[in-house]
Amino acid sequence: MMVAPKDFVRVLADGCVFFYAGVPDSLLKPFCTYLNELDSHQHIIAVNEGTAVSLATGVHLATGTVPLVYMQNSGLGNTINPLLSLADPEVYSIPLVLLIGWRGEPGKKDEPQHVKQGRVTSALLKAMEIPYALLSGDAEEAAQIAQWAVNEAKKRSGPVAILAHKGAFDAVDDAPFHPDSVNLSLTRESAISTILDMLHPDVTVVSTTGMISRELYEQRAIKKQGRDSDFLTVGSMGHASQIAMGIALSRPDQIVVCLDGDGASLMHLGGLATIGTEGINNFLHIVLNNAAHDSVGGQPTVGFKVSLTAIANACGYTHVAGPVTSLEAINEGLDLLNQVRGCRFLEVRVRPGARPNVGRPKEAPVENKKAFMERLGVPSS
Repeated sequence: MMVAPKDFVRVLADGCVFFYAGVPDSLLKPFCTYLNELDSHQHIIAVNEGTAVSLATGVHLATGTVPLVYMQNSGLGNTINPLLSLADPEVYSIPLVLLIGWRGEPGKKDEPQHVKQGRVTSALLKAMEIPYALLSGDAEEAAQIAQWAVNEAKKRSGPVAILAHKGAFDAVDDAPFHPDSVNLSLTRESAISTILDMLHPDVTVVSTTGMISRELYEQRAIKKQGRDSDFLTVGSMGHASQIAMGIALSRPDQIVVCLDGDGASLMHLGGLATIGTEGINNFLHIVLNNAAHDSVGGQPTVGFKVSLTAIANACGYTHVAGPVTSLEAINEGLDLLNQVRGCRFLEVRVRPGARPNVGRPKEAPVENKKAFMERLGVPSS
């Protein structure tokens, strides 16, 4: 019998865990879905895992309770600095429970970007001297692990971790997360299709993690177009725009387009300031905003509660358009942006969700890299 999120949270509450912060993970989807039923002051979906740790630290300082921070193990890297220089028992000594979805667990098939991360996850926790336990689908054992985690965090006055195996949590009914974006008619995939039609065939494209890269890959096949101009950032969420910036700076002969997502752009939002103030004149940043972490369960972002267009403008992008919500508006926006040089930005608001049969890249990431570099005339190692 798998672990019921409601029961798991009840055991945590018995140990005075009343606050949750984190970044959603597909393995933790039932748990994250249940958390959305809590009051907003009890649960915050953070823009990245590191800020979730610091947010939880603030809650502990103000209440003396033990907060829980959840994440996919791919986000563990974002937490290393605040875990070691803030929460660690040798620094400020902050008791925290970390709930980590274990993608790429050794012996279980997973996508290439998760394999190495999964293999070293337990070693990273050991290197940081963070005690951890493994959470399987046994409900009775889960209650014991939750109790242990809270007690151990209090005892050592520092972080402890729970590594959750795939399938540990029992499914719960999905909540209507997106009252705003769900009413839009424009799908992300149709937006990507239209964007490709409006781009010059010689442009260089960098796409962000998750569904955007998968749908770009699919659309190239549907349109019978080559893929060697696309760098598919299958991992390293939030970093696609900086990869694209590095290419644009190094190759002023190329028009570089970044297909970004709202969750990814918010995760490392400071990157927009770096891009906007550098004076790049061959860069087009397109954010496909559905106010959701679509690739890991559909939990909400603040994508519609802030204006990414206004942020880009404030960060120094020279030409800003949007938000647009239709194929016609995409055409109009890109028609204008294609006529100018500079650091350009377009926000496209789309509905959440994707086709159930959207494929994944068949080539290994290193093969994508080699083809991409060869097109640019650069030797690949």
